[in-house]
Formats: sequence, structure tokens, C-alpha cells
Amino acid sequence: MISKLQNPLESGFGQKTEPNEILENISLSNKTIIITGGYSGIGLETTKALKSSGARVIVPSKRVEVASERLEGIIPKEDIIEMDLENLNSIQQFTDSFKEQNVPLDILINNAGIMACPETRTSNGWESQFAINQIGHFLLTRELMDSMKKAKESRLVSLSSSAHSLSGILWDDIHFNTKPYDKWVAYGQSKTASSLLAIEFDRLMKDHGGRGFAVHPGGIITPLQRHLGDEEMVALGWKKEDGSLSDMAANFFKSPSQGAGTTLWCATSSMLEGLGGVFCENCDIAERKVNIDESMKRFFGVADWAIDSEEATRLWNETENLLS
Repeated sequence: MISKLQNPLESGFGQKTEPNEILENISLSNKTIIITGGYSGIGLETTKALKSSGARVIVPSKRVEVASERLEGIIPKEDIIEMDLENLNSIQQFTDSFKEQNVPLDILINNAGIMACPETRTSNGWESQFAINQIGHFLLTRELMDSMKKAKESRLVSLSSSAHSLSGILWDDIHFNTKPYDKWVAYGQSKTASSLLAIEFDRLMKDHGGRGFAVHPGGIITPLQRHLGDEEMVALGWKKEDGSLSDMAANFFKSPSQGAGTTLWCATSSMLEGLGGVFCENCDIAERKVNIDESMKRFFGVADWAIDSEEATRLWNETENLLS
């Protein structure tokens, strides 16, 4: 079932809206926010913007030393806490430590992720993109839901991608145990999962004041592309032979700060009060895709399989089973 709320609101913002425009006249001085990957790329820009509006921002980090260096003067060191999304014990330790503080969690932003990497597997034998982008964030989200219930209103922002249109959930072979590994299909599946996580969270939490939003941040050149060489980015149409951005990318790609815009809008906008369980892009609710195969359509809008509530419930239960 697809939510009837999956329709643009005409927010007044757009593709390249900057964080200061989104957060103008918004105070977050009484808010506690957790953001994964909040020290790199659009995550760093998101952290800066949230902190500038007065929030307490906690950044769980696989590389605490790197995070501390990049976030120096932005957030206190005690709010940079070790956590590895590939390590379930590490996630549990982080969430247990946060819950011991007995404070409401107002906003959770699942921003970290890996993209189109060579085939690797976790110690559990799980395909790494699905393990990190979905299973790790699922455990983090599930364990923090009670803290989010303590907030009168809370929001989950789960970062997806236009690449979700490459694949729905591969129910018969999620971890590529029988089929040949395809890094882009694996990434696409994991980003569909990121969207479905927000959809099911919204269903489970809306009676407790919690709402979930999936976000496509837009095309942005960040460290997320570290596994892609220039030759592949030329083939994808993102760069020219000389390494500069292609005309298409120059037109549609965003700066890292602009890439934080939709996350910030979903996390804070009063326009979204009473709404949730939707996929957003360009600082608005996205349109449903009509034809994924049509040129450029893959980069905009949302495929039904990423916002289907039945798929979302099934994925939640399947991930629970993986963790049991």
C-alpha cells in the first residue's frame, strides 16, 4: 500500500536551497539529535547547520580521531562517540550508553553509508552494503525508539538515494549468496531498504509522536564516491574526460551544503507536522515515478517499491529475524 500523502507540498524551497534558508527562524536549543556520518560530506554540513540552530548534536563515529578533528570547534568532544555500523556490539554499546542518560531523543538522522563498493562481507556473512546501510541503521533505530517516545514529537530521517530505483528488495537472495554480486544492484537494494525503514518506523511510532521520512539528498560529489574511479564516473555521465563535472552534473548536482537541505527540511519543517511515512527530495515530498526506464526519470521521484508499507513491514520483520 502506498501512502496517499506521497504528493509534493509546494514547500517554496528547491533543489539548491541552502541550510540557512531552511533553518531561518528555527530554534533547536532544546533538541537532542543523533546523526550517523555527521563528520563527512553532507553529514558534516548537516551537523554544522543543526548546531548553529542550538541543538545538541551527537555524532557516533567509526573513526573518532578523524571525527574529532573535523568537528573541532563545532560540537564538544564528549558528543563524538565511537560506534561502527558494521559491528552490532558496537551499536548496542552506543545505544545503551545513550539510554543511560535518560534524555529524550528528538531527531535521529541515519546519514552514514557506503556506496558501490567491491564485494565484501561482514563477520556474519552479510553483504556489506546491506549490512551497514540497512541492518546497522535498523538496530540503531530500533534501540533508540524508546528514547524517541520520551520526546513529545520526534522524527527519523533516513537517507536513501535515487539509486533505490535500481532495485527493490531481493527477497530470494538479499546477500548475493547465489547470484553474482553487482555493486550497483546491491547499493540500490540497500537504499530501497533505507526508505522502507522510515516507512515502517512511521507506522510503528506515529501514535507515540514519532514520524519517519526517507530522503534523497541529490547528486553530490563527496567521499561516498571513494570506490569510483574517474573512468567510471565518466561512464556514468558525472564527469568529463578531463575530470571536471559533466554538463549534466553541473546542472543537477548540489554542493555538500545544498545536499543537507532536504535532511534539514524533513528534520525541522513545520509543514510536515502530522505527516510522515513519505519519501522526500529537493526539500519537498517527492512525486511517484511513472516510468523508471525513461531518460533522467531514474534520478527523480520515488519508485513504489521504496514506499510500499507491506514491503516495509516485511523488511522490518526480516531484519529482526537476521538479528535474532
